[in-house]
Amino acid sequence: MSTPPVRAPKADPAAAANPAEPRWPALVALAALTGIFTALPDSMTPGPRWMLVGVVLALITPSMIALRLGRSRINQVLGYAVSAVVTLAMILSLALLMRGLPGKTEGPEQLLRSAGVLWISNVLVFALWYWRLDGGGPHQRDQRNRHSDGAFLFPQMAEPTPSLRARNWSPHFIDYLFLAFNTSTAFSPTDTPVLSRWAKLLTMIQSLISLLIVAILVSRAIGLL
Repeated sequence: MSTPPVRAPKADPAAAANPAEPRWPALVALAALTGIFTALPDSMTPGPRWMLVGVVLALITPSMIALRLGRSRINQVLGYAVSAVVTLAMILSLALLMRGLPGKTEGPEQLLRSAGVLWISNVLVFALWYWRLDGGGPHQRDQRNRHSDGAFLFPQMAEPTPSLRARNWSPHFIDYLFLAFNTSTAFSPTDTPVLSRWAKLLTMIQSLISLLIVAILVSRAIGLL
């Protein structure tokens, strides 16, 4: 009497690690952020127009080389430096915009364009910060099978009976971009609760910057009536 063949147990896809998170969406956002700064007038640009582009390129190039070589720590530090540079540029431009507002040195069209550039910059800057900081950053998130310990409680993490796909779910840059967009438009993260103190502080700062930009536009519009 022949014995039935023993079948090997099926591998649980949930136990397999997720593929590495793509970095190109964050690079596209950073390139867009650097590019739109060139739309600001000279009076709202801290330094020459080429300076921000040059500094970002000088930092992002070795950062990508370090990523290719597996030097995640160097890549992380240089990523923080890039985010700090574009954040400082945005804050200085906003300060210059507010300083020139009482003297009405900028025309309505120029003011509207500058405020729009700074509002978009605010979304992209904080999306990059959330992406770099949440759960230890993209490199550490890649090491986990499931994103369960982060600063933000995404809806996929709170499902009572998650599907196989949701159990393996991990946020990508577009999720942080959506979070930053909601924070700038609704002045709150909407469907994503904020858990950690540093994340609460960052969302407060982002909402405040967005509110300042909207207030500048409203006050200028009233002044033109």
